[in-house]
Amino acid sequence: MNHQIRLKSRPAGEPTADNFEVAEGPIPEVKDGDVLRRTIYLSLDPYMRGRMSDAKSYATPVRIGDVMGGHTVSEVIESRNPAFTPGDFVTGYDGWQGYGVSTGDDLRKLDPTAVPISTAIGVLGMPGMTAFVGLIDIGRPQPGETVVVSAASGAVGAVVGQLAKINGCRAVGIAGSADKCRYVVDELGFDACINYKTDDLVPALRAVCPSGVDIYFENVGGAVFAAILRVINKGARIPLCGMISEYNATANPSGPNLRPLLVNRATMTGFIVSDHVDRAPAFQREVAPLVMSGRIKFREDIVDGLDNAPAAFIGLLQGKNFGKLMVRVSPDPTR
Repeated sequence: MNHQIRLKSRPAGEPTADNFEVAEGPIPEVKDGDVLRRTIYLSLDPYMRGRMSDAKSYATPVRIGDVMGGHTVSEVIESRNPAFTPGDFVTGYDGWQGYGVSTGDDLRKLDPTAVPISTAIGVLGMPGMTAFVGLIDIGRPQPGETVVVSAASGAVGAVVGQLAKINGCRAVGIAGSADKCRYVVDELGFDACINYKTDDLVPALRAVCPSGVDIYFENVGGAVFAAILRVINKGARIPLCGMISEYNATANPSGPNLRPLLVNRATMTGFIVSDHVDRAPAFQREVAPLVMSGRIKFREDIVDGLDNAPAAFIGLLQGKNFGKLMVRVSPDPTR
């Protein structure tokens, strides 16, 4: 049987375990041209909170009773498609379930001898490409500039800061614990990191960004965003990737004062990485060698068992994860 996690109800505010249901379905039938695969890793990401809502968005919400969507790494079990053979490892979008089937158009083959296959949904997957597109294409970093990124120890933020350093910038992170800040500086090589839970944000930002902020990579919104706007430079760029602090809000937040964007002639650009698939080859060409050589480091937070996905996802929205959060749905034969 195909073990699944389905959306049972739409959350009002913070999701709870009651919004999900565990179910069993048949293993999908394999038709001519199809590829059947067994899920090994499931990516858990903040954008999934939006999929649980029926509010208007850039993507279609998950329907009540349907399997929760999500990026996956899988092993091909059966193939009636000449492009794939049993034993191939692929990345796709099979969601919160043990097995998936498709024509293969949505799949990308992985080389398990190059880097761990789990990186295909992390540093070399959607989160890494989000960092690449947001910083390089929208932030347009120049040597000597100061780049600040919130959620700096997360899957996206960690890559943003490391790419900033590789491009000759000063990198400053914002994270939610002393351990995360130490990791960002000591392991990832950021120049500084601010703990937003204990530090007075504006004075702390001015202390570690003496020349102001040229690029702010926005992941959280709220009080952090409001503080950043008080220290941005003229001509600053703000790639707007996410605002996770507001994802569970039941009313419209009051929001920061956006007047500094006008005064400093700053540019804030919202972006969705799925609109930039044309940049995928450049991302793989430029970032994969950096990961393989160790110049870009990554950390994974792996939870075992599909049944634990709801609790892990709820914890993600509360900032409990440390690194790229994923679920190991079945054993990884490459490790």
